[in-house]
Amino acid sequence: MRFAHPLYFLLLLLLVPLVYFELKKKRAAVRFSDLSFFKKVGSRGQVLRYIPFAATAIALLLITFALARPQQGRIFEEIETKGVDIVLCMDISTSMRAEDFTPNNRLYVAKQRAKEFVRKRQGDRIGLVVFAADALTQCPLTFDHTIVEQLIDYVDFNMLEDGTAIGMGLATAVTRLKDSEADEKLIILLTDGMNNRGELDPVSAAKLAQTYNIKVYCIGVGSRGTAPYPVDHPIFGRQYVQIEVDLDMETLNEIAVLTGGHSFRATDANALKTIYDEIDEMEPTTFKTTQHTLYAEKSGNWMLWATIILIAGMLFSIVVMRRLP
Repeated sequence: MRFAHPLYFLLLLLLVPLVYFELKKKRAAVRFSDLSFFKKVGSRGQVLRYIPFAATAIALLLITFALARPQQGRIFEEIETKGVDIVLCMDISTSMRAEDFTPNNRLYVAKQRAKEFVRKRQGDRIGLVVFAADALTQCPLTFDHTIVEQLIDYVDFNMLEDGTAIGMGLATAVTRLKDSEADEKLIILLTDGMNNRGELDPVSAAKLAQTYNIKVYCIGVGSRGTAPYPVDHPIFGRQYVQIEVDLDMETLNEIAVLTGGHSFRATDANALKTIYDEIDEMEPTTFKTTQHTLYAEKSGNWMLWATIILIAGMLFSIVVMRRLP
């Protein structure tokens, strides 16, 4: 709330002498031989006679506030952004069930780290592609990061037939970005295996990304050697077996070199967090926020109440006090 013309509040100084002279005003005297009647009535009349004047004083006070033009402001933000278009390309094959990334399996930790990364990227459009034996666009490019996080939560195993089609996942992510007009376009490809399905091999998909000036940051996840993998036995319940970590870092390195990106190896949850932090620093986003305040006039409300109180005081003077104001 603000007042556009606060100097009008100086008019309130005129109310002080007005109240003073009203209180000091001498009233007409009438002589009575017997005052016992007035003792029974009490002093109600003395109080009632000030009501019309009080109504007038309050009305003048409200009119002064109205003349000062009270205004209620609303703040609007304009965001000028020079952001980055990013597609998260995530492996959801069953090998991501391996539990070498405490406190849960690889996919769970990858989803948590991806959401943390999304929250940092103000001003960027972000999309999501998942792949197993085939690829699926889970979320197209959008500025609504809340939606992106929700759709990351929905990602789970068995959304697609099992397998690891890295080339198809990468090519689908390229399709999401190829028509983008952003200055920077990049894909964050996360996988724990090697390409064994799909009609397009990863290197060919990388050359396609290179054609459209799309950088690919490759993250290979999985501990070195073997990793515990859960197996649900019908009698003994959940058991764990050790599986070989079959990660093709050579292909990921080649993809990164072809597209001008980088490749990383994450062997645990902390390493994965560090990698996302590094990518965030390497690809900064530039945005500027300008705030505008629009003010709405509120003087009409004050003037309306002043009019109502003034009319009420006049009616009280005429009907109750039986005198013209």
